[in-house]
Amino acid sequence: MPDDDARARRRTGTGLGFLLTLVLAAVLLTALPDDREGGGTCAARTVRTWSADSALTGEFARYGDDGTRTDDWTGGDGTHSVRLPDGRVLWLFSDTYLGRVHGPPNPVGESAAWRDTSEPLVRNSAVVMSRAGRLLSTLPAPVFPDPGPQQWRWPVAARVEPRSPGSSERVVRVLLWTRAAGQAPWIYGVPTATEVATLSLPGLRLEGITTVLDERSVADPARRVLFGTTAVDADDWTYVFGGNDAQAVSVPVSRAYVARVPRGRLGEPGAWEYWDGGRWAVRGRPESVLGDGRRRGVGSAFTVVRDGRTYVLFTMAAGTRGLNTVTSYWSCSPTGPWHGPAKGFSPPLPAGDVAAYNPQAHEALSGSRLVLSYDVNWLTANATSAQLNLSRNVSLYRPRFVSLRLAPG
Repeated sequence: MPDDDARARRRTGTGLGFLLTLVLAAVLLTALPDDREGGGTCAARTVRTWSADSALTGEFARYGDDGTRTDDWTGGDGTHSVRLPDGRVLWLFSDTYLGRVHGPPNPVGESAAWRDTSEPLVRNSAVVMSRAGRLLSTLPAPVFPDPGPQQWRWPVAARVEPRSPGSSERVVRVLLWTRAAGQAPWIYGVPTATEVATLSLPGLRLEGITTVLDERSVADPARRVLFGTTAVDADDWTYVFGGNDAQAVSVPVSRAYVARVPRGRLGEPGAWEYWDGGRWAVRGRPESVLGDGRRRGVGSAFTVVRDGRTYVLFTMAAGTRGLNTVTSYWSCSPTGPWHGPAKGFSPPLPAGDVAAYNPQAHEALSGSRLVLSYDVNWLTANATSAQLNLSRNVSLYRPRFVSLRLAPG
């Protein structure tokens, strides 16, 4: 929904005051740089309708519960996807459970499938889906090895690109968040760098990993920015969005940032440009495009889509509503201004002390409706307690899906 400033701009006056307003607006429009694709105008967008996608949610439940293999995916978070040239879809996950799933009842008598707590947990994984939408296999995990002791890599957005500019050979570029173990409040790791991995096609073999932005020199971990939570293609550019970890230090919301790369060149660190608050710069600190540290901002991970000329950002809401409510913002440009937050919606959650997070759009599966996933986790901060609860009911720690329609709003 438009914010108060937007509503104010629609009010009109009469006489000389109205004429002066028009003149001033014309001057400002002439003086300000137009960095908006599609002519500099767009329409507000908000969620008109949404519904649970039980078929897609059920497919991950079917695959995760299949006990015929002991080295495949049984649950994970950090859900991202990319469609491959042959029609398959590659699903990427962060922390992932492998191993065997047992049918109900579980050891405490509940009617739930379960896994033993000794089953392996890896930092990342990848699952391949057929063109028809059936999950087929898990790549040997972890796909992206740890960079060092007490460090790990989480995959985020991915793109199919030419191996090099002008090449007919294509590869998969996967953006990675590198983290290192830390003490509270950094229970999910200290952010260290953004990297780009290259996977071969069609075999999906890891060929190499390149560092794009090393943030270890930034003393305050809450000010470090990791890019790749989502990426949007527009004209000649791929816009890569990122965020900081301000929420780790008890701030209600984090801030969003954006970089851009010429399309097809994600794997070239020198091709990246960062929005510094006034221009695109190859060097220098990125400045946030959304977030006030209180009511307006993003969760630890968010997604952006382009609907016509309008950019729409989905994130968990600020404060305690962020445990179960997805909200949105809209803008005519990746750099803002971003309008919102709009009225949110609360997708279905399983019973228990759980929360939703990481809403992600899946272009590979979207048609007339937009497919959005969200992850579910146990709220307990203690890792041992969380593992016990996620293992006694394996259905908790898996992506769930909704489909929605956007409309003027």
